[in-house]
Amino acid sequence: MGGVPDTESAEPVIRVGLGAPVRELTIGGGDGLVMAALEGGGLAAVPAGRPATVTAEGAVVVVRTGGGLTSGPTVSVKPGDPSGFVRVNGRDYRGELLLTPTPTGVLAVNVLSLEGYVAGVVNAEMGRRPPADSQAVLAQAVISRTVAVRSIGRYRVRGYDLVSTVSDQAYGGVVSETEAGWAAVRATHGQVLTYNGAVIEAFFHSTCGGRTEAVDEVFSGAPQPYLRSIADRDPAGTAYCAISPRFRWREEWTGDDLVRVLRANAGIAGVAPGQVTAPADFQIAARSPTGRVAEVVVTGAGRVIPLSGQQVVRQVLRGPDGGWLRSTQFSVQATRSGGRIVRVVAEGGGNGHGVGMCQWGAVGRARAGFSYEDILSAYFPGTEIRRLF
Repeated sequence: MGGVPDTESAEPVIRVGLGAPVRELTIGGGDGLVMAALEGGGLAAVPAGRPATVTAEGAVVVVRTGGGLTSGPTVSVKPGDPSGFVRVNGRDYRGELLLTPTPTGVLAVNVLSLEGYVAGVVNAEMGRRPPADSQAVLAQAVISRTVAVRSIGRYRVRGYDLVSTVSDQAYGGVVSETEAGWAAVRATHGQVLTYNGAVIEAFFHSTCGGRTEAVDEVFSGAPQPYLRSIADRDPAGTAYCAISPRFRWREEWTGDDLVRVLRANAGIAGVAPGQVTAPADFQIAARSPTGRVAEVVVTGAGRVIPLSGQQVVRQVLRGPDGGWLRSTQFSVQATRSGGRIVRVVAEGGGNGHGVGMCQWGAVGRARAGFSYEDILSAYFPGTEIRRLF
């Protein structure tokens, strides 16, 4: 994979897209900043405590400060003091900021050391954990670093390697860092998971519900021996993630709610909103070998709407808050009146796609005395931890 080191080398840098392009953003307001148009031009400064406005105007980015402006196809922003941070929309980041214009606004990309990036991910993903959970945090550090290394060069044409949201993994910059998170980064410095000598494609999720899912049941591509389904229970049969607040859940829709949800999201399943009518039936048509829902069929007015694929099911059947359905590990009960569904209740377990490391399961394993090496070995069978830098 382009850009991924295959031998021990210097620490790489990572490029993180800080959200979708926006019409305007603010930089500065914290440490003093130094700016330069990379295609040529002198340096300009944003004094400490003074914010500056950034817009895209045609093929250039324009940064307006109280003392003037800086413009160029790409503008680099760095802290004036190497120990300082770059502030973007009120949030501090390590390293450098690259600002480029796009047809829809300014794209902000944070360029920083890989270890600094991982420190901004670990607690954003795991939350602030007590000392008893430290081995789970170490495991998350290795997995987050593995995800990052596999991502180097993936979106090169877009100007970044990965994004700062859960579409890749949550990255919050300096505000997400903790002493415990940095301790985990330092203790696992440069470590990634490998299989047959290659850096693996790593996945993780919040709560598996007692058994993880095989990667090919959720995502396209070939099955991987290190991403197969595993039982995630202790010797007494209790799920390691039973401590999760999302271990069990319940979702409910009225018939009208279901119509609104389907019309709003049916395009994800390739169904036009106009095809959605008041449902007369709601059936689980297929399950994966682990019992997760692989297909739902909704019928009404002679029309059949199939929702095929676990990710499609979760994206279409959203809850009142607009978020994805917590998992596909659920059963349903439909109430009918006058030939129509008037209520659907889903009762389920787990949170997330279920592939790879279960974060709450890792916490449960850490509290049971597992080392981070043991945790990773359990969730990614046959893999080895290797130091890249």
